[in-house]
Formats: sequence, C-alpha cells, structure tokens
Amino acid sequence: MGLVRRRIERAGERLWRLDDFGDLPFSAVAQALSRLTREGALERLSKGVYYRSRPTRFGKSLPSPAAIQKLTPRHKTVFPSGTAAANFLGFTTQTARRSEVATSALSLPRKLIGSETVVHTRRPEAWASLSETDAALLDFLRRGGKNSELSPTETIARTVELFSEKGRFERLLRVADSEPPRVRAILGAIGAQIGKKPAAIRRLRASLNPFSKYDFGLFSGLPGAKQWQAKGNR
Repeated sequence: MGLVRRRIERAGERLWRLDDFGDLPFSAVAQALSRLTREGALERLSKGVYYRSRPTRFGKSLPSPAAIQKLTPRHKTVFPSGTAAANFLGFTTQTARRSEVATSALSLPRKLIGSETVVHTRRPEAWASLSETDAALLDFLRRGGKNSELSPTETIARTVELFSEKGRFERLLRVADSEPPRVRAILGAIGAQIGKKPAAIRRLRASLNPFSKYDFGLFSGLPGAKQWQAKGNR
C-alpha cells in the first residue's frame, strides 16, 4: 500500500507498530509492512513491531532506549547506561561504539537492542517510576562518575546542577533504599551540599553501616565526602 510506504519514508528512523496505522485496513497494513520488510526497507523486530533504521559509520542504527521503553508495556523499563548515560546527562560528548542500556528485566530481546549492545539487567523495580534523566543519573552515581570526560571539579559542579532541579533529590531519595550503600552515601553528601532537609539527610545516614568506607570515585571531591564515609578525598 503506497500510503503506508509514504508515511514510513517521511518519518525517517523510528519504530512502527500495526497500531500506528489504525485509520487503515488491518490486513492491508500487515501486507504492506511485510512487503517493506522483504524489500529491506524495514526490519521486523517482533510480532507487529518494525523498525526503520538509518545508516551510521558503525552500520545500521538501533532503536534508542527511550524508543524501546515506549514500545509496549510487556517490556520492562529501559534506560541509557555507561557512556550513553554520561552523554545524555552532558558529562561527555563521546558516543560508545557499543550501545549500553540498563533494565529491571532479566533480559531484553536481542533483535530489539542489537547483538552488540551491553545490557545491565536486574536494576531495581523502583526504577520504573523514574524518568530517563533520573535513572541515567543514578547509573552515573553507581559508577562514581567514571564515564565523565570533565574534570572532577566540573563533574561535581554538573552533578550538583542536575540535583538542583526541583524535586529531583526527593524523587531519588524515594528509591534510595534499593540502591547500593555507596550511592546512598553519595546522595547524602550531595543532599547536604545543596541544603536538603535534615530529616532526609538523617534517613540516608541511618541506612549506612557506620564502620564502612565507600569508593566515591570522582565524587570524593564533594565537600562532605569524608563525613559520608568516602575512602579518601582527592
């Protein structure tokens, strides 16, 4: 069907579902999508789900984490991770050759994300309530900021800027219990620096083993890192 082809060609790179053509006869749309797949204009990812890629220097593009997340409620939440998360948050301009995502699922369909994609599974179910930015920021904290190409001072300044957005600290505090102790300690140091309520700070403090020390990575330069049991200031 020419109308289906024209819509797909005009839209460029994106995911398509049969539901996207609800104004057209179902059987005709299904036949058109099958024909476009045979011609190589589309790739069938799963039942009723198709993807139109674009060429890149590394080969055909893959669906973004945000696109996969919106694909269908059957799939668990998917977020950028590693270098992709750092790039998304403005800590680096680098783009990793191998895509990297995090999910609360046990696995993700390889046909959806590509065989080369690095997948970090079993993220807490609490992440499902987070925005892409909030989850990417948690991923960045989990790694101690190691994917940043900024200096430690600039990395901390950018992180504080992100946490200064209204409501962000409180949203991440709500899921903090499911995070590793190091992340809770870094959250506490950031919260103390930006002047969050003492009750919230006490809650994070009480969740930590007072005899443990944590590797803060680039965040060891936070003013209150030592008080939050960082292994050592840089």
